[in-house]
Amino acid sequence: MPTPDRSRSSRSARRSERPPKPTFRENVWYWVKAIAAILLIRAFIGEPYRIPSESMEDTLLVGDFLIVSKLHWGPRTPETIGIPVTQIYLPGLRFPQVRLPGFTEPDRGDVVVFNYPASVDVERGTIPSTVPIERRAPYIKRLMALPGDTLAVFDKVLHVNGTPMPLAPTMKQRWTAYARGDTRPNVRQLEEMGIDLLVGSDRQAEGGGRAFDVFATPPEVEALTADPLVDRVEPFILREDVVDQTYGANPDHVPPRVVPAAGMTIRLDDTTLPIYGEAIARHEGRRLERGPDGGVLLDGAPADTYTFEQDYYMAMGDARDNSVDSRYWGFVPHSHLIGKAVFTFLSFKGEFPFVRPSRFFRPIP
Repeated sequence: MPTPDRSRSSRSARRSERPPKPTFRENVWYWVKAIAAILLIRAFIGEPYRIPSESMEDTLLVGDFLIVSKLHWGPRTPETIGIPVTQIYLPGLRFPQVRLPGFTEPDRGDVVVFNYPASVDVERGTIPSTVPIERRAPYIKRLMALPGDTLAVFDKVLHVNGTPMPLAPTMKQRWTAYARGDTRPNVRQLEEMGIDLLVGSDRQAEGGGRAFDVFATPPEVEALTADPLVDRVEPFILREDVVDQTYGANPDHVPPRVVPAAGMTIRLDDTTLPIYGEAIARHEGRRLERGPDGGVLLDGAPADTYTFEQDYYMAMGDARDNSVDSRYWGFVPHSHLIGKAVFTFLSFKGEFPFVRPSRFFRPIP
């Protein structure tokens, strides 16, 4: 009686138990579902963002990759249809923007990513108001004043509701260091302290001695002040008559103004129009012009007052002298908020060893 070939029968059984290979259609459907899930997560939950500039140093560094939560303040529905992760979209098709509910409200001190709100940009030139909000460049700053707050900048110091807002330990600005005698700055020592020397700033100080300018955080300034060769360190403050050529503003001197809030009413006159005119025209979609008698026309009709339809915010970069922000171009509308920056998950730099492991999965202060 022949003996059955058990090994052959077991191999046949194993082959019969294997699931069939997916068909081409099933593979395509799998990738369609995967891509759709990724796009839904990016649109309504959160997305990565790379820090491209030094405007948030030392809180965030160039090369940091962070997660921006859209759930905190509520995600926005898409305005346009286009190719994902590009700026290519159908210009003739546009949907009204709706913000879905979130679980909290923007707060003072939050680090926020938003679409650039102003009509002029140093790199991009004039930005027409017809460009969809979601297609405008993303910026990252810190919210420093909320709707209804009164803000002002006196001699470089931000005041909110009459209270000076001190620099946080990770915020950086420009300072002038006055050396004792004829001491010149030690570049290597400054680098070891984490302080950036402004090239070409070493000069003879008024009254004798030498002076040089640095970009530093408050703890770094304390360390520099403790150096026996340094007499004192003071904030570098622009003269009030110095204005930026692009925006016509002086970031170290901003007169008091109230941040617009939904339902807030202002008078329309020569004092308020320079402050609020662009917000009314660009972000609220109203037409402002002068009548024959010099009065203000709102959508063609005489008007003495205006009531805002949405909330606005004042945003500033943590690197105060290396940031173009609300001090230059005004308020950030609520409609432009993309989400709250919550933590960094990767960080790369341009020199060996090319990564910053200490910044991986690090909450943003």
